Amino acid sequence: MLKELVVNAAPHETRVALLENGTIAELFIERGDETSIAGNIYKGRVQRVLPGMQAAFVDIGFRQAAFLYVDDVLDAASHKVYQKFEQDNDDENGNDAQDEDIENNEIPKDPGTWKTSPATEVSIEELITEGQEIMVQVAKSSIGSKGPRVTTHISLAGRYMVLMPTVDHVGISKRIQNDTERARLKEMLLSMRQTNFGYIFRTAAESIDERTMKKEIDFLNKTWDDILAKSKTASATSVVYKDLTVTFRAVRDLLADEADKLIIDSKEEYENVQHFLKKFMPDINLSVELYQGRESIYDAYNIEGDVARALKKKVWLKSGGYIVIEQTEALVAIDVNTGRYVGKHNFEETILKTNLEAVKEIAYQVRLRNIGGIIIIDFIDMKKEQHKEKLMARLNEAMKKDKSQTNILPLTELGLVQMTRKRIRRNLTRTLCEPCFYCSGDGMLLSGKSICHKIYRDLISEAGDIMGNRFTVKVHPEIARLLHGEEKHLISSLENQFSKPIAIYPEPHYHIEEYHIFESLVK
Repeated sequence: MLKELVVNAAPHETRVALLENGTIAELFIERGDETSIAGNIYKGRVQRVLPGMQAAFVDIGFRQAAFLYVDDVLDAASHKVYQKFEQDNDDENGNDAQDEDIENNEIPKDPGTWKTSPATEVSIEELITEGQEIMVQVAKSSIGSKGPRVTTHISLAGRYMVLMPTVDHVGISKRIQNDTERARLKEMLLSMRQTNFGYIFRTAAESIDERTMKKEIDFLNKTWDDILAKSKTASATSVVYKDLTVTFRAVRDLLADEADKLIIDSKEEYENVQHFLKKFMPDINLSVELYQGRESIYDAYNIEGDVARALKKKVWLKSGGYIVIEQTEALVAIDVNTGRYVGKHNFEETILKTNLEAVKEIAYQVRLRNIGGIIIIDFIDMKKEQHKEKLMARLNEAMKKDKSQTNILPLTELGLVQMTRKRIRRNLTRTLCEPCFYCSGDGMLLSGKSICHKIYRDLISEAGDIMGNRFTVKVHPEIARLLHGEEKHLISSLENQFSKPIAIYPEPHYHIEEYHIFESLVK
């Protein structure tokens, strides 16, 4: 299977698409706001301690306070030994459920993942107090109305290993299955480890030599020393470490092991990637290509249309059936319908074929849209047990391609399948859309920021063909307000780039997503 990483790198937004045989499988979006802070380390201030919830709110400098759970607090005062909570995916082999996910470069930090020795019960009031300054790492960026999730158990991901300076633990990715290799890695690490820091070997560490391992350990340890030094002088609510950008995470985590090549449309970012490869991955020959076509890179690879379709509720199947994806605060419901498909033989075969076709599309859409949490699938009712068994086997097989941890329960008597998928970051709809104010939040619209970025991309696409010396953009008044205010930097950067003025005119009768671009010649 041909896998490619296609990167659209604009000054204020970066989008990374993973293509599998020319079809988009995953999309990662990073903007310069609080939705892209996972992995960053901050010196925060405890805002409020909640004994009833055994949690606290920590101010890290954003609009929403961060949430800190008691099991994520390191008891530095008494130096208690913290251990990894043994779960199905967290054992002596280390956790690898997400260790290849470019949006989750840290080991798991959900409630229960970390805890003190089972014999010790510690209350949140014993660990931290209001007003206390504390160093925390963002485990999850803010999602919806929930603020960021933070932890004091820092983890720093490298190319081959993850450093855990607060835990004495050695783990190895389960994807490294050879027992001899696992023993070699652990023995080599223990022989050169000079601290009680914890380490997890990532999948890429298989066959790593001693020189490379030492270089990796030295780099991670030096990074941690720098963080500690900076935290001592930094003021509260300031950042002390920024994680790699989405482009570099894609290079580090996907390019060598999963993707065959990376194509990027920014010369500056292309050169940065080349420098990154020389510095951190000099022994690996990787394919990086600078896209220089006239049309936008996502149009050239037919990605824009796929992204637009991934924001719609209804998805048509090739047979004529369709699925409807409804996202709520509590769960995501997916309904399967025969639609226009009437079959060729009998009713049971028609239902089975529609359900099986829906399984493939559901697995694809869940991964592309990054749907997490509780998912309920309402398949078309089937009477034959062998058909139900075939459906569930096909669903389990289809979800194996997804690196995010999933748990699928048996088909219920009502024909429902309940499943959970680990929620790491915002899903695609929440990232690109906001509640519709035309219908009191019953539907979704592109957010004002997304529309501004879309106008920005369209202006770049049309710039090469204009004959005039001025752009005029007519937009909805709310979008005009954004382009004259919060998003003014988009227009300013284009005016500097093209050396041509861009006039923004509000049109009260326009739909919020409607806009038109005109060119004119001004003497």
